[in-house]
Amino acid sequence: MTRMQRPVHVVGVGMIPFTKPGASDPYTVMGARAAKLALDDAGVDYALVQQAYVGYVYGDSTAGQAAIYGVGLSGIPVFNLNNNCSTGSSALFLARQAVESGMVECAIALGFEQMQPGALKGAYDDRPSPMARFAEVMAEKQGYVPEAPRAAQFFGGAGRDYIAQHGIRRDTFGRISVKARQHAARNPLAVFRQTLTLDEVMASPLVFDPLTRFQCCPPTCGAAAAIVCSAEFAEKHGLDMRVVIAAQAMTTDTPSTFESRDMRKLVGYDMTAAAARQVYEDAGIGPEELDVVELHDCFTANELITYEALGLTPEGTAERFIVEGDNTYGGRVVTNPSGGLLSKGHPLGATGLAQCAELVWQLRGRAEQRQVEGARLALQHNLGLGGACVVTLYQSR
Repeated sequence: MTRMQRPVHVVGVGMIPFTKPGASDPYTVMGARAAKLALDDAGVDYALVQQAYVGYVYGDSTAGQAAIYGVGLSGIPVFNLNNNCSTGSSALFLARQAVESGMVECAIALGFEQMQPGALKGAYDDRPSPMARFAEVMAEKQGYVPEAPRAAQFFGGAGRDYIAQHGIRRDTFGRISVKARQHAARNPLAVFRQTLTLDEVMASPLVFDPLTRFQCCPPTCGAAAAIVCSAEFAEKHGLDMRVVIAAQAMTTDTPSTFESRDMRKLVGYDMTAAAARQVYEDAGIGPEELDVVELHDCFTANELITYEALGLTPEGTAERFIVEGDNTYGGRVVTNPSGGLLSKGHPLGATGLAQCAELVWQLRGRAEQRQVEGARLALQHNLGLGGACVVTLYQSR
């Protein structure tokens, strides 16, 4: 459990426009740009930053240094992180922890990814895959389709299990993509800003039942960053202290992941629920108090099951939550105002920090056309198979 020992403020965020593979600058340029944007947003000179936590999934050792050196050569510790799709929020977790503990007064969390086209795949074939146990459980449960992307089989399988348990319509998943595109149309930093109808989503090629192409996040290049500091540091330097990390929790897999024979749990449902419970308990709030949420919608099926894992709606009620519009503007809680991974894009190492940036903008009232009116409490959920889940609660003061 992570109890906040002293306030940690997010005083600056930066994010560059996300792009398709092949259309981006090199990761060194992207990473340095995002870091500089966060520093400029905070009004902090890089010389005052005491540690850097840099995340990426596809890259060589010390790529974090190669990116951060584009900002300055100050000699500070630079930590390289890889926690699959939760890498960016893992960097934020460690930066926050360093400040909260009193080890440092100011730290930067940076995430970037320079991706290649096509489905995700491992980098090595001469050693055990970290995903081998997950793949074995999946194959035992539902078989394996060599021609289908493995990630889509994991999350599509979770969607199938949800359908089997609760009897929802397949196009309910498609409605999440429609919502994502509507939100992304207001986000100039998103990859896909063209809206889609439900018919268009459902008519797109089937990737793995029940997921069609427009229900799967695209490989993306991009970078994002955040500056975190103590209250004393912020006061000394006259920084914007409006956004504080009210609670944060990180979880990994437990026996239920593999023993339940439930694909929802194999892709992190229990990790998410446990992290969310910790955060709500530490902050002394309930999910009904949230105003805005950025959650890990790598596939529509994951957004749907995550609604319930986070407690946004009771178990078995996600379809009604979606159909009645409780997941968007005018409903109970606005989910993924940025467009989410489905439409904003998913550069793996940057995603968690892009979510952070969106929520900080929301809490500052600077989200422009995406602004959630009166947003005070914002929740972030970032998930990586293999596995790790980070849930963060931000509060405006």
